[in-house]
Amino acid sequence: MSTKEKTREKVSLKEAPSINNEIIVYNDDVNTFDHVINTLMRVCEHTPEQAEQCSLIVHYNGKCTVKTGPLDKLKRQCSQLLAAGLSAEIV
Repeated sequence: MSTKEKTREKVSLKEAPSINNEIIVYNDDVNTFDHVINTLMRVCEHTPEQAEQCSLIVHYNGKCTVKTGPLDKLKRQCSQLLAAGLSAEIV
C-alpha cells in the first residue's frame, strides 16, 4: 500500500464519525405542526419548506432525521429540541 493510500484511509476514518451522527425527531400527540416547524427553523436552521416537510414525515412515518453533522453541534441542537418539548435523540 502506498503512502498516498494510507493517508486517504486515515482521512476517511476521521471524517466517518461526523457523517454518521443524526438527530431524529419522533412523533407525539402533544406538539402542533406549527410548534414543530417553528422549532426546526429556529434550532436546526431549516427553511420553512424543510421544516414543514420534516414535520409531515414525522407525522406520517413516526420519525424523521432532521439534522446530521458533528456530535458537539448536534448535542446542543438536540438539547434545544428537547427543551422545546419535542421528542428527539442523537443516533
